[in-house]
Amino acid sequence: MEDGVLKEGFLVKRGHIVHNWKVRWFILRQNTLLYYKLEGGRRVAPPKGRILLDGCTITCPCLEYENRPLLIKLKTRTSTEYFLEACSREERDAWAFEITGAIHAGQPGKVQQLHILKNSFKLPPHISLHRIVDKMHDSSSGLRPSPNTEQGSTYRKTFLGSSLVDWLISSSFAASRLEAVTLASVLMEENFLRPVGVRSMGAIRSGDLAEQFLDDSTALYTFAESYKKKTSPKEEISLSTMELSGTVVKQGYLSKQGHKRKNWKVRRFVLRRDPAFLHYYDPSKEENRPVGGFSLRGSLVSALEDNGVPSGVKGNVQGNLFKVITKDDIHYYIQASSKAERAEWIEAIKKLT
Repeated sequence: MEDGVLKEGFLVKRGHIVHNWKVRWFILRQNTLLYYKLEGGRRVAPPKGRILLDGCTITCPCLEYENRPLLIKLKTRTSTEYFLEACSREERDAWAFEITGAIHAGQPGKVQQLHILKNSFKLPPHISLHRIVDKMHDSSSGLRPSPNTEQGSTYRKTFLGSSLVDWLISSSFAASRLEAVTLASVLMEENFLRPVGVRSMGAIRSGDLAEQFLDDSTALYTFAESYKKKTSPKEEISLSTMELSGTVVKQGYLSKQGHKRKNWKVRRFVLRRDPAFLHYYDPSKEENRPVGGFSLRGSLVSALEDNGVPSGVKGNVQGNLFKVITKDDIHYYIQASSKAERAEWIEAIKKLT
């Protein structure tokens, strides 16, 4: 661990504005809980956000979500609520213990007015992002993309950042320019919009949600391709009751390389014995149903080298990696958050192969 770090690891966080759930890497320090996005198995600097612990109250266990029983609730002195989900009761309680200690040991801190305003904005419950984007596409009252030029390059079907802010206010989706900028940032984060050109692309590297979208007449944006394309629903995975009937031996958050797109995503892994199966779940989803899994009988598990990117691993992902090869010769590439965690998982899996 880095100096001054009390605890770090994966937690699933509920969004402030859109109440969806996403995995973040959390770092607890004396008076602050930082959280980061992960890309390619590495945390992206600067932090995605920070929770000031001075004056916080903590609720654990928190039972406000029936399908998420492993929650911790933090309420700041500005009444902002954070819901954080751990992968097990032991991990939840360990986080709660460390956070409680940090709260009581913290020194009085100041909260900037922008931070208060940003976190106080909530998307009204009767309005969905899909509805907002549908209205944007409306031929009579929506946004009208057109060719725009930036630094000598012309981009087709784009609109100005300031034009979108104006539209969100005039359409009563936001009451102020600050709210509209925050809402536009969320639309980008959820892949409804994307930045185009140097100005807007540079802004998304900011760690502050309220600064990722530019209320500017020189910043260009367009509708994301993911909105236009009709994605076919994923085939439901057939799972027998027997697969999930085994005793849980170990569980935790690990990063896994996808089979088709080869992108890396954090999954909650559950290791069971009698019968021996390793299943993985999407922690952003409410339903407690695996998105994949495989029998460990006849499987091979091994650590991968830490120097450089191992063969079979896509992207610049390295360190704390291991591989499971099933009896059907399917290769699973998995990354732990430390060498010690990798060793624990390998030892637990080997006992069941």
